[in-house]
Amino acid sequence: MTIPALELNDGNSIPQLGYGVFKVPADETERAVSEALEIGYRHIDTAAIYGNEEGVGAAIAASGIARDELFITTKLWNDRHHDDEPNAAIAESLEKLGLDAVDLYLVHWPTPAKDDYVHAFAKLVELREAGLTRSIGVSNFLVPHLERVVAETGVTPAVNQIELHPAYQQRDIVDWATAHGIRIESWGPLGQGKYDLFGTPAIADAAAAHDVTPAQAVLRWHLQKGFIVFPKSVRAERLRENLDVFGFELTGAEIAAIDALDPLDGSGRVGSHPNDVN
Repeated sequence: MTIPALELNDGNSIPQLGYGVFKVPADETERAVSEALEIGYRHIDTAAIYGNEEGVGAAIAASGIARDELFITTKLWNDRHHDDEPNAAIAESLEKLGLDAVDLYLVHWPTPAKDDYVHAFAKLVELREAGLTRSIGVSNFLVPHLERVVAETGVTPAVNQIELHPAYQQRDIVDWATAHGIRIESWGPLGQGKYDLFGTPAIADAAAAHDVTPAQAVLRWHLQKGFIVFPKSVRAERLRENLDVFGFELTGAEIAAIDALDPLDGSGRVGSHPNDVN
């Protein structure tokens, strides 16, 4: 199975569907990532704060897969933005991952109360120039944060990884990012099970029409919207199901019906607001 790749604004490419290990326990990560790689995933998304980079690294080492066939993302945590801490942080992550460089390094949250995210991103620019990461980006950044980063560093992030699912589509961020060549990555793409997404007629009807599961219908919606998506599971059968989303295509009407699930008042958010994480 060939997973489509999208080109980033720095000329690198990224597999559009990957495997996210948020909340995968450290002692289960090596097994889960090994299964994902065996099934066909080549894009793995982790973070320092997840506490499971070592498991990801062990799975990579055991896989025998050539390094240039893999796309590995990790993230800079909130207490490492200042001074030269990003340099130390990526060194620690690379050691745990067993890699010389990651493919994508993200500022995990803007932490606006500390007002140090521009400095952190400027340090990521240096890390990219040093060859420790091939691409750099941000996560959970709102439009004002993006505007400042671009204005003050002169560098546009390759991606912005944000909470995005049918009930919370963050269209202002998506529109700004699209206009500036920033790819959107969806975290919590299925709403983290915190509302009855699969029971909505728009999802249930689309799934039935294509003889797929509701989760597959939602993942297909993300892909057709041009988002990069990495659902999380520790079950091999679900890993296979999440990857099996390239044999059908939602219609324009089905996409529109899912688009309409967002109440547009912000009430669909299931995670933390970026201004509150510091």
